[in-house]
Amino acid sequence: MKYIYDDLQGKNILITGGAGFIGSNIAYYLNKYHPESNIFIFDKFRDNIAFENGNLSSLGHFKNLLDVKCEVIVGDLANKDDLKKLNDYKFDYIFHQGAISDTTCKDQNLVLKTNYESLDYFINKAKESEGMLIYASSAATYGNSPAPNIAGSGEKPENVYGFSKLLMDMKLREIIKNGIDDNFKIISLRYFNVYGKGEYFKGNTASMILQLGLQVLRNKKVKLFEFGEQLRDFVYIKDVIQANIKAIESNKSGIYNVGSGKARSFNDIVDILKIYLGDFEVEYIKNPYSFYQNHTQADISDTIKDLFYEPRYTLESGIEDYIDEIKRIYKDER
Repeated sequence: MKYIYDDLQGKNILITGGAGFIGSNIAYYLNKYHPESNIFIFDKFRDNIAFENGNLSSLGHFKNLLDVKCEVIVGDLANKDDLKKLNDYKFDYIFHQGAISDTTCKDQNLVLKTNYESLDYFINKAKESEGMLIYASSAATYGNSPAPNIAGSGEKPENVYGFSKLLMDMKLREIIKNGIDDNFKIISLRYFNVYGKGEYFKGNTASMILQLGLQVLRNKKVKLFEFGEQLRDFVYIKDVIQANIKAIESNKSGIYNVGSGKARSFNDIVDILKIYLGDFEVEYIKNPYSFYQNHTQADISDTIKDLFYEPRYTLESGIEDYIDEIKRIYKDER
């Protein structure tokens, strides 16, 4: 579905983290519905370096871009020389999706350099181009504060990833407070629990929907932390793309939650997967994490009002749309 009337003909659009989950979906959408736009991908791409937790440090994968017409620029957000590769370009829109998004990564220095410090470059780039910066923030900024989660309230991140995103949003608030230049705009989108096509290469950091679906297909059994009653705001990737594209037409800068607006349990995921994959066993295990968000729910009232965002997918309809992709991934693994 096309979300805006502007065909974006001739517009230069940069997507950082464009070989990742959300970035590649934005690129694919623009190719399909705005084919006359010029897409530029900036991504580090994956290597063999892993964090202390065993997860890969970079997740961008070339296979996410196989069906995308774009110009690829290889670079690391934490490397200022790599960012200079973008100096000679002028961008009408920047979708800044690149980040270290692993919430269990403990390398605080690297996370802050990659996520927070790189933001200045893209703010200045949007300003000099008289363009628009739309960047990825996160529900991790809220930590375990009570739901529903409201931007500007209860922001107490429990990990350095959430802290890096909060610092980004605090910078934006300061810019808005001091009077942002009318020639450019900045939108922060706080994603909640995103799932859908393109997340497979995230590995252990992929959504519970994909992880549980693959566990069922592999083992006819899933494992959940006791007792599967944790609540999350699960938002389907197509709704996340809707929010990003509609942000293009926003007439003011700001920070907005992107979720379904409803909290659902892990047990709900199990019940829905049984509809499509048949019955299976559920084993409840102890939660090994000292920090774990037990309840997230996005207050999306401002997102609806200012961005005309309208979640189209429930957890049921999102999984229904995604289930064939989950089956395909399992088949390709065998």
